[in-house]
Amino acid sequence: MKKRIGIGAALITAIAAVALAVVPAALAKGGKDGDVRVRGTCTGASTSKLKLSDEDGRIEVEFEVDQNRVGRTWSVVLRQNGVVARRLVRVTRAPSGSFEARAVLGNRAGTDRIAATATSRTGEICRASASF
Repeated sequence: MKKRIGIGAALITAIAAVALAVVPAALAKGGKDGDVRVRGTCTGASTSKLKLSDEDGRIEVEFEVDQNRVGRTWSVVLRQNGVVARRLVRVTRAPSGSFEARAVLGNRAGTDRIAATATSRTGEICRASASF
């Protein structure tokens, strides 16, 4: 009897370990199948993240910067395969002190490399990039 319990416990432990290894990878990919989500880097205390997803055969780009300060102006540049695709200006809004820059870009043949850079008027820079 003890041998069966030991084997059963080992099997449950192995299944749990596999589940714990697979779940974070699925969550990192994003909500919708095919979404790509990455965390960016910032030179100051802000945080950034980039989400790429399919939008009717095109690439929806969502770049978010959270500074926790309302009313701050940022210049945003979105690049696709090294070429500037959009230049935007965004202002952090209440209640969170964040902004989102959204664009829909053409989905070129092969893998597209999307890079987002936001620069605040105070000189802080946030960056994120991913392939889609």
